[in-house]
Amino acid sequence: MDRRQRKTRDAIFSAFIALLSEKNLGQITVGEIIDRADVGRATFYSHFETKDFLLKELCEELFCHIFDTTDAGHPEHIHIFACNASDSVFLHLFRHLLVNDNNILELLSCRNNELFLQYFKVNLKKLVADQLPLFKTEKNRDVPDSYLVNHISSAFVETLRWWIDNGMKQPPEIINEYFFSVV
Repeated sequence: MDRRQRKTRDAIFSAFIALLSEKNLGQITVGEIIDRADVGRATFYSHFETKDFLLKELCEELFCHIFDTTDAGHPEHIHIFACNASDSVFLHLFRHLLVNDNNILELLSCRNNELFLQYFKVNLKKLVADQLPLFKTEKNRDVPDSYLVNHISSAFVETLRWWIDNGMKQPPEIINEYFFSVV
């Protein structure tokens, strides 16, 4: 994608994020998005087939950045899983959320947060599945992996929701301890 296309795409994403913070997804029209982004209808449709496709692409871009930090903006990260400590993958994730990479907190706390939390959880399940040995104990060894992944992912999402709803006053290290103490 060339620089001009990237700039247009970013303008559409920014307009969409702003509208999502103001109203429900179902109330937003493509016309409102293109007006706010200052692009033509044909330009919008050359990037996104529908508003739902725009939502999917937005989530993929944001969550890919959070879950797999390989972009040039963070050259110190080879991959999110490159951290050394056994629980650092989740701590790393809390830290990215704290610095609000790509305004993800606005999306996770906006009127449409259920949509974003669902997309977030899909990506989170992949992360948890990769880290499942951290959570396997004698007590839960007979629990199906898919159930355990779902349970841990749900606990993480609810921990995140609680942290955001309470103003993110605790540092990521404390939230990480809270999360690990209940899973």
